[in-house]
Amino acid sequence: MPQPDVLISEVGPRDGLQSVHATMPTADKLRWIDALYAAGVREIEVASFVPARLLPQMADAAEVVRHAVSLPGLTVMALVPNRRGAEAALAAGVHKLTVPVSASEAHSLANVRKTRAQMVEEVRAIAELRRSLAPQVGFEAGLSTAFGCTLQGEVPEDEVIRLAVQCIEAGADEAGLSDTVGYANPAQVRRLFRRLRAELGDKAGAAHMHNTRGLGLANCLAAHDEGVRTFDASLGGLGGCPYAPGASGNVVTEDLVFMFEAMGVRTGIDLPQLIAARAPLMAGLPGEPVYGMTPEAGLPKGFRP
Repeated sequence: MPQPDVLISEVGPRDGLQSVHATMPTADKLRWIDALYAAGVREIEVASFVPARLLPQMADAAEVVRHAVSLPGLTVMALVPNRRGAEAALAAGVHKLTVPVSASEAHSLANVRKTRAQMVEEVRAIAELRRSLAPQVGFEAGLSTAFGCTLQGEVPEDEVIRLAVQCIEAGADEAGLSDTVGYANPAQVRRLFRRLRAELGDKAGAAHMHNTRGLGLANCLAAHDEGVRTFDASLGGLGGCPYAPGASGNVVTEDLVFMFEAMGVRTGIDLPQLIAARAPLMAGLPGEPVYGMTPEAGLPKGFRP
């Protein structure tokens, strides 16, 4: 079996589920993760380790991780906002940690009540913990609001790059860029990822794009043109952006996989099985809107990935 050309990292079970009001029952989460795995998805962000009183949707994080790590060849990832979260995630057995570091100072203070500099120190603390407890575990910093922020507007590109460098110096393996509020456009994505890759080389991480203003796929393609090979996406676009009522949030995994496969870029994912993975998602969150052009239209006649 040839190696995929790109890695599609499914973030729905974390980013999607913590963005909706309803809490998906644990059994449905596990069925959904199994269906994603059966479709060929090989990296899934399954949970975030935060206090259950803040995010009841993630109260079963350790149980979900324990199930996911039993699936051979799956990289099980969890989001951790601080050292305490990292301790819990490592104890549960995750393969990869991701910490959100906001490129916007205003967003950082509103979101985690810490400055950017304090978050870099949090990255350092998590890196030291990882080194002492589980050096084999991956560790990524995701720079949220890297392309703009609803609170402060423009986020200077020099500050984004400087923060990415600081995260790597603090001990993260890689630093990726997130369009948290859907402000990015393809020219900006090309420019910023070109700078990031020039600065960090192979430590430049994933593209996490949102489809809030309809540019999610175009922005992923722009990032791919600049050499990015890991893309975050959410099945059914789950996780509608709270800043744009009626707009889908994350890039739709099904549409992203279709785009790449139609171009001859191998994802390693079986599209009909991926579309079938919507069933356990919808069963676990009845009434929650799901998005996606490809599942609605079906695959073109004679389509060969």
